[in-house]
This record gives sequence, structure tokens and C-alpha cells, in this order.
Amino acid sequence: MTDAEPLASQRILIMATDGFEQSELEVPLERLQDAGADVDIASLKSGDITGWDGDDWGDEIKVDLKIGDVKVDDYAALVLPGGQINPDLLRVDADAVALIRAFDQAGKPIAAVCHAPWLLIEAGLAKGKRLTSYKSIRTDVTNAGADFVDEAVVVDGNIITSRCPDDLPAFCDAIIKAVAESRVEA
Repeated sequence: MTDAEPLASQRILIMATDGFEQSELEVPLERLQDAGADVDIASLKSGDITGWDGDDWGDEIKVDLKIGDVKVDDYAALVLPGGQINPDLLRVDADAVALIRAFDQAGKPIAAVCHAPWLLIEAGLAKGKRLTSYKSIRTDVTNAGADFVDEAVVVDGNIITSRCPDDLPAFCDAIIKAVAESRVEA
């Protein structure tokens, strides 16, 4: 491991489906790869998934594996991009919710941005946690028993949350730090 690549030899999973917020998948993907991590994309289907960019469909990204085929032990962390469509589709999928719970039970970092805290809520991970999210789901976060904090990035145990694309630099920094620190502790 070098300072330039603090995540060398680490594997990180991004879970997303059609309608992911374009920047909230692409920016963490690039930053984590630049930090030396191998990053896989898991989704509900094989092939490609399409992002949402502004007010229309965005770019496609290749899926590496289906959610049901993920082995938590193969990954150091889980990243959950937001957007309105992506987490809404994922939170009704039993395999997606079970995967989030499995990462939590393993004590691995789980990072959720924008609307993705809906997934933390669905997995039963919000109660008693300090979280942030996109402003439109603040009530959902507090109704789930979390302490909502309006900050760019909030870290509570293994859970990392951010509000929106503007927070992606702080969000990515927090993921890199959490994975690097968990490697040292392992």
C-alpha cells in the first residue's frame, strides 16, 4: 500500500440498478479506482444499467455480477448511489436488502448518498444512527429512528451517508478513510 494508492488490493462493491444518479456512481467509482481499489458493479440484472443525469436518462455502465451472486467476504465495503429511481427499485428486492444486512453484520463500511439511505431504512439499519440524506427523505430518515444531521458527510460506526452530488468529494474521502482504516485493523 502506498499513500498514492491507500486502497491497493482492496475490492469494493457498488450496488445499483437502472436510474442511479449518474454522478453518484461515476465519481465514487473513479475516486476508489484512483485510490487503488478494484471496484465491481452489482445489479438486479446482467448486462448494462442506465443512469439518470439531470432530467433525462444518462450513460450506461456495465454490470459485473448480479446481486444474488455477491459474496460479502470478497469485498471491503459497499457503496450505494442514490437518485430517486435506483434505491426505490432496490429496496423492494429481497437479495439487495439481504446483501446490505450482510455487509453490516460483517462490520464492513456501507456508504449511502442522496436517496440511498432508503436502503439503510429498509435493511433496518437506520434506528439509533446519525445519518444524513437528500432533503426530501429527511422525514423518512427520522421516522425510521435515525438522528438526522444536515452535514456533507456523516459517519456513524460502519455507516457513511451524504446528502447530494455536491457532497461527493467528502463522501469519497470518508469511504477511502474507512476502508483504509478497516484494512489496518484486520
